[in-house]
Order: sequence, then C-alpha cells, then structure tokens
Amino acid sequence: MVGTPTAWSNWAGNQRSTAALTVRPRTVEEVTEAVRHAADTGRTIRAVGSGHSFTATAVADGHRLDLADLNTGVTLDPARRLVTVPAGMTLHTLNDLLAGHGLALPNLGDIDAQTIAGALSTGTHGTGAKLGCLSTFVTALTLVTGTGEVLRCSADEHRDVFAAARVGLGAVGVLVEVTLRCVDAFVLRAHERPAALAAVLDDLPGLVEQHDHAEFYWFPYTDRVQVKTNDRVPADDWPLPRWRGWLDDEFLSNTVFAGACRLGRAVPALAPGISAISARALTERTYTGRSDQVFCTPRRVRFVEMEYALPRAALPTALAELRRIVDRLPFKVLFPVEVRFTAADDIWLSHGYGRDSAYLAIHQYVGMPYEPYFRAFEEVATDLDGRPHWGKLHWRDAKSLATAYPKFADFLTVRDRLDPGCQGWVRPAVQSK
Repeated sequence: MVGTPTAWSNWAGNQRSTAALTVRPRTVEEVTEAVRHAADTGRTIRAVGSGHSFTATAVADGHRLDLADLNTGVTLDPARRLVTVPAGMTLHTLNDLLAGHGLALPNLGDIDAQTIAGALSTGTHGTGAKLGCLSTFVTALTLVTGTGEVLRCSADEHRDVFAAARVGLGAVGVLVEVTLRCVDAFVLRAHERPAALAAVLDDLPGLVEQHDHAEFYWFPYTDRVQVKTNDRVPADDWPLPRWRGWLDDEFLSNTVFAGACRLGRAVPALAPGISAISARALTERTYTGRSDQVFCTPRRVRFVEMEYALPRAALPTALAELRRIVDRLPFKVLFPVEVRFTAADDIWLSHGYGRDSAYLAIHQYVGMPYEPYFRAFEEVATDLDGRPHWGKLHWRDAKSLATAYPKFADFLTVRDRLDPGCQGWVRPAVQSK
C-alpha cells in the first residue's frame, strides 16, 4: 500500500482537489487499515473511481482511496450466471471478461470507462422500459464501513445495508467486492435515424414499449432528434463496416463535433446553425454487434452535465419547458439533450425507486457558461417531482432530497450507524456543488 499526496481532477475538469494522502490498497485488509487510519487522525476519507461523475462526491482534502489496484479475485459461476469482481474494476474490463465466458450484463449506459463501484454508487443506468439501473443487477456486495468493519450484504444478509449500499454514494462505506447477475451473451440490432421531435413524442409509448432499448437526442434550436433503438437478435449478421464506425463514431461524433463546439464557443451566434447541421449530419444506419459494443461508444468531447429522472408522463411537459429555457438563455447551448427510460426498482436512493422513469440529461461544452441553464431546468424538474442523478450536477440539499426519495431517512439511519463519526462520506452524499 502506497500513500502520497496527489492532485486529482475528474474527467470534465470541473472538480479538482489535492488530498493530504492518497492510498492505493491491494487487499481488503489494506482498505480497512486506511479507513481506520483516517479515523484515528481525524481526517475524512473518500473513495475515487475513474472520475466520470460531475459532482464533488469524490473530492477529497483529507485522504483519498484509489481502488484501481485492489485485487479480491474474480469468481465466475456460469451455471447461475453470476460473477464476483473487485469493485475497482472498470466496466470495460468487466465486459471483456464476461464476453470471454459467454456472458454479459443485461444493460449498460453509453460509456464503459467507469469503475463498477462508481457506476453503482451513483445510480448509473442505460435505457430500457423493462430494465432498472445497473445496481438492480447486484445480488451481493462487500463493503468496509466507516469504523473499518467488513460487511457482506445481500437480500438475505444485512438487508437494510444492501438496500442502501447498491446506490450508496460512498456514504455507507467503501465497496470492495460486488456480485452481479448476468445473462447469456447477446447480440443487438441497432437502428439510428433522424426524426421530428413532435412525431417521436406522439408515438412515445410505442417507441419505449416496442423496443428492448430506446432513446433519443434533441438538438437545441431545432425540431429534430436522433432516435436510437437496440433490440436483441439471434445473430450478428449485419456488422457495422469499420469505415462507417470510424466515420460516425470517431470522425463526426468526436473530431468534427469537437471542432464545431470550439467554433460555437468562440462565436456563440453560430450555435443554432451548428445544432441544425449536427441534426442532419448523422444519417440513418442499422447494424448488429456484441451488446456492450453497441451500448457503449467513445465520448471524447468534454462537457458538464445535469440529469433528472422524471415520472414518464412528465416528459413532454419537461421538454416543452426546456425548449423555452434554451430560447431565453443569454448564452447558447452547444450539446444535444439526451432522453432515456428505465423501469421501477426498490433500491432506496435509486432514481427509479418505485416508479418507471424518463431521464432527461442536459449538457454544456466545457468552458461555456452553464449554471443559469442547469438551475432553470432543475427548477422545472423539481416541480415535476424529478430526482437528480447522483453523478451529475445539481443543487438540491438534504431537505429537498428527502421529499424526492421516500426512503431518504432510512438511508441516513443506515449511514449514521455504519459511519457514526461521519468520517468518510457524509457531506457530498447529500449535496453536490
């Protein structure tokens, strides 16, 4: 175990800190030692993943815990479709591991750079009307509490901790090992097409319910969207040609889009035209591929983001209000708005607790003003009973969050029991900046 003071920045560059000590444990025993050492010295300790959250949850001025070297071993049970892995493993590594054994996660978000612990702890999700967030795939977990105790939790053991820790924000302990329910490896048929926003909203139930996974992107200052559906098929018989994948996913979506964003930042008056061109640049395409390789695509253009989970019925109202907000802003928006869908679950701080949800994510290119935009949308989303994504920017405090999450008080009770001195994770757990 090595301890050194180091600077840290998240992927977007909007969160930075220099911890007094950075610890990189290799064993659970070393995690326990690090937590107890922080408590003994009166310092906080925070676990950090790959930095793909936009909030201050991983910002540490006390001790920072980097789990990249943690090795708890890998256990595969193909017959039961279960895998147990270190919590500091990245989703990309996990996806390759599972594919090598004929398995896959049932769903994923659109990137795979996050650590498993970070993705679960913030409620990371993909899209699919019958699927919850990634934390719904967890069947057991092991964590180190704020007192240095090691707990193995599941639906049968420490049930309240299990209900809290699957989306735990790091506030109930350090996740060190996770058991995930998998499915047999599968192939997806992806269909991407431009469409009119009004037409998509008119047929929204059909879009969401008739496909395994559905989402769309609205381009500000236009009435256009890009729709993407993914459905399971028996064979990978229509793979995307390598040149087309490079053209769409690397050149247009990253290289050209980055240049367009830089131009829009330098000359904001061009933003509406850039958005209109972007809406037309990605044409229709259909292809098949390994599930995780269809779900996840490269994201190299830096941005900051806010995302809210809303009752599905509230989506048209939220989008209408958002369009009015964008038109009234004193600056321009350079990124499209993403809309996804998930099923209800029973995880206490899951954005989908107890209800089917529509997620609406707004972004802004790095270096552009964003706070008035995000705050205006947050006001709309809050009035619509929205719940902020734990890994995305928001300004909700504990009192406000308690009205959004029915089990918020129960979560705090578990947190206070497992971390009675609030040594590790209390402050960023209930408020992000």
